[in-house]
Amino acid sequence: MKNIFSYEIDADGLAVLTWDDQNGPVNSLSQAAMQALSVQVDELVANADVNGVVLTSGKTDFVVGANLKEILTMQTGDYDKDVANTMGFIRAIHATMRKMETAGKPFVAALNGTALGGGLEIALACHQRIAAANGKARFGFPEVNLGLLPGGGGTQRLARMVGVEKALPWLTQATQVAPDAALNAGLVDQVVAPEELIATAKQWLKDNPQAIQPWDISLTDRKKKFRLPGGEVQTPKVSQVFMGAEAMLRKKTQGNYLAPQKILEVLFEGCQVPMDAALEIEGRGFTQLLLSSQAKAMVRTFFTALQDANKLKNRPQGVDKARFAKVGILGAGMMGAGIAYSSAMSGIQVVLLDSTQESADKGKAYSEGLLNKRVSRGRMTEEKAQGVLNLIKPTTDYTDLEGCELVIEAVFEDRAIKADVTAKAEAVIAENAIFASNTSTLPITGLAQASKRPDQFIGLHFFSPVDKMQLVEVILGEQTSDETLAKSLDYIQQIRKTPITVNDSRGFYTSRVFKTYVLEGMALLKEGVAPALIENAGRMAGMPVGPLVLSDEVTLELMDRIATQTRKDLGDAYVEHPADEVVNFMVNEVNRIGKKAGQGFYDYSDDRRDKKLWSGLAERFPVAAEQPEVEYVKQRLLAVQAVETLHCVNENVITNAMEADIGSIFGWGFAPHTGGVISYVETILGLDNFIRLADELAENVGQRYALPALVRDKAAQGESFYG
Repeated sequence: MKNIFSYEIDADGLAVLTWDDQNGPVNSLSQAAMQALSVQVDELVANADVNGVVLTSGKTDFVVGANLKEILTMQTGDYDKDVANTMGFIRAIHATMRKMETAGKPFVAALNGTALGGGLEIALACHQRIAAANGKARFGFPEVNLGLLPGGGGTQRLARMVGVEKALPWLTQATQVAPDAALNAGLVDQVVAPEELIATAKQWLKDNPQAIQPWDISLTDRKKKFRLPGGEVQTPKVSQVFMGAEAMLRKKTQGNYLAPQKILEVLFEGCQVPMDAALEIEGRGFTQLLLSSQAKAMVRTFFTALQDANKLKNRPQGVDKARFAKVGILGAGMMGAGIAYSSAMSGIQVVLLDSTQESADKGKAYSEGLLNKRVSRGRMTEEKAQGVLNLIKPTTDYTDLEGCELVIEAVFEDRAIKADVTAKAEAVIAENAIFASNTSTLPITGLAQASKRPDQFIGLHFFSPVDKMQLVEVILGEQTSDETLAKSLDYIQQIRKTPITVNDSRGFYTSRVFKTYVLEGMALLKEGVAPALIENAGRMAGMPVGPLVLSDEVTLELMDRIATQTRKDLGDAYVEHPADEVVNFMVNEVNRIGKKAGQGFYDYSDDRRDKKLWSGLAERFPVAAEQPEVEYVKQRLLAVQAVETLHCVNENVITNAMEADIGSIFGWGFAPHTGGVISYVETILGLDNFIRLADELAENVGQRYALPALVRDKAAQGESFYG
């Protein structure tokens, strides 16, 4: 307890209770912390010399939220026991917070930094919330992104503070804001200079010695009744809010996510009863979500796996940390320009090289446009934006690459062109510099043959648009050294992106699996499934867009080119796919190559904003009289990606199940509510169920659904892909 909380009482009887957990780098709602907080609150409330309490933090942030890793370790696999354990923990938290609210002494949360999730819930249980003007601090409820709801009273207190209508977006959208925005939204009551934080909090205690929460007013005066801001749940206005929210959630989530729906239920039920009963309703809702397979999958991927990846948990040991000062980018097109922007935003000097000065300047202009947007939105000063832009040097001269510790080529997907720029760059850069290819399909080992230093050659596959896409797929060639891998991971961390590491293969992991989604959409089209059904089923399965429109986005022309190159490379080993006929027809017979040309599976308006399915599809691929169930199409579209992922695991292309999940969601948008491809197979469906599904599809549809023996071995031995 002493290594978590400490307090001092001044001459006015005002206690400053400081939360500074020495067991970790941040304060969280761990079991030990909550037990200690309960003891401290009891002690301060019972102390007749204490007239009020300021709760603050001894760390950079206030409290970052629940300790999810610890909460998950409380689960035993016995559902009834897990319910009892979780509800016991939640009730203990609620009891401590209610003690703060109702003990008759005012509590103020002095928020020196970030308060998210459970941290913000602790603050809401105080009678006043005062935040320091800390530009890095963030406030909000991220739980919904993990398949959960705020379980420490957040749903009930926030709704009672600002009303149901204003509370809903904060609870269902995981928005995080800076102090001033939190003040405007009613999450905090004051924002003051950091050096004035404690003094302001103490003054509030002096001015409000009898503070009581609005929802507890009847505890002191039975004639008074608390009224929910914006109207009670039963009023027509708030009833319409719930109906509108239900419709909006259905449209946005396709009903795939449990947490937003449960938040609506908890709000609707909880806001009609007194606070203590409302907290019990919320606790039950939190427990139901926490013990669901969806939350288990989402927490593992979006919390544990993402943290591990960003902290470079799998970085090779024994290699000194690298810090990059200058990098070179070969090719100033969309990808190269995006990599240049991300590097410059991290303070790295960038040489942006292209075949013409006009092209190089255009690549730099891309960064200028993004920076101007940030300035116009108040997210960056003009001076800082200009400083970032000044870091990018557009050029055609390879000698400008001198001093670059890393060079990334992002030129056309042609081996000869890539070999040429590799040789020219290596003639200039230092012997210990790393050379990386941004190829999305060509095997790295083959490209490294053009390098005089194949041990320092690696694949860094960025995703478009680079400024928005978080993932970088790191591809190891046969001779890539551990030092090259480690330093490449350091660079990715430096530019604040998330890496996954894969071994060399045609299409690697992400491109190889991604294409199965769009190809299966075309296979369904060829079978006579209505295009609208295919597209809607894709979205309903949780994919960002349907497979046909996605084909238009990446361009059918590119898909045709990749297929042609693959046929040449594989020869007789090439396996025809039903979609090959569709791609050939679209590209070579009717010249409908995709969105960039204004026509593909869809017809596009001149500005490309509006689209409608091409009516001519039915002439070449007639719609069958009998259409499959939507669920069947959804299963086809998800299962085909899962099967290919399992082949990648079997072939050692990707060796870490959590990275496979991260890559599937952040690389090509695999249904996030599943937690990723491996989670979909093992956690959402269950391995035995998935095997039955894949076997049925392999028999009735084609051998592209056939599973590797590894999957059956795992199931037979009761093993997990997660280890």
